[in-house]
Amino acid sequence: MNVNRIFCIGRNYAKHIAELGNSPDDGCVIFMKPASCVVEEGEAVVLPKNIGSVHHEAELVVLLTGGGSDIPVEDAMSWVAGITLGLDLTARDLQNKLKEKGQPWELAKAFDGAAPLGDFKPYLEQDLQSLEFTLHVNGELRQHAQTRDMIYTVARQIHILSQTWALLPGDVIYTGTPEGVAALKPGDRAVLEGPGLGRYEWVFE
Repeated sequence: MNVNRIFCIGRNYAKHIAELGNSPDDGCVIFMKPASCVVEEGEAVVLPKNIGSVHHEAELVVLLTGGGSDIPVEDAMSWVAGITLGLDLTARDLQNKLKEKGQPWELAKAFDGAAPLGDFKPYLEQDLQSLEFTLHVNGELRQHAQTRDMIYTVARQIHILSQTWALLPGDVIYTGTPEGVAALKPGDRAVLEGPGLGRYEWVFE
């Protein structure tokens, strides 16, 4: 899977913002992960040791063909090549400590294996704000997303990112997670699926 840069949008669903006790007035939160974070379906995900709990965050992920800088919202979707689902794994205890100190989140968000990622399906101009997907862990429903609940639409996310970065082929965007994030443990099996998006499964070690 040829992934260039991984952009992640934080705090994009109101109920998720509330469950973590954050403010909806903080604006669009953006962070990045290196391509080494990607874990394809069928590969085991090794949870990092000695950093506290690691939470799952199920997300719609889009693949870009490029686009460059200053992409207008109305043109943004023309740069989408593919769609899939992925997990933004977060070392939550560590993230909270970093937030308290006002430090960057990379240690909690960008460790190896922190971005399990499904296979991209071609984007066929379907409405990305009318999709839904679920995450089950060991058969238990943990997260159920309706993308219409996003605060920042996919098109707006692309526009915002392009104000700072010239977007390139192979860039991907993790578009935010709904409520229901929770800790994972070795032996857990996660199934992430949605109509038109596919079904993806990972085992955690």
